[in-house]
Amino acid sequence: MLVPGTEAPAFALPDQYGRIVDSAQLAGHWVLLWWYPKAATPG
Repeated sequence: MLVPGTEAPAFALPDQYGRIVDSAQLAGHWVLLWWYPKAATPG
């Protein structure tokens, strides 16, 4: 778990269109990462 204020680690993830977005492409821009950690779990 990251502590608030910690710099995010480098990542490469698909966007909503399946295109890979690398964190280096986003340098200098505000970014909001949103995920549902239990979305794919039962219950």
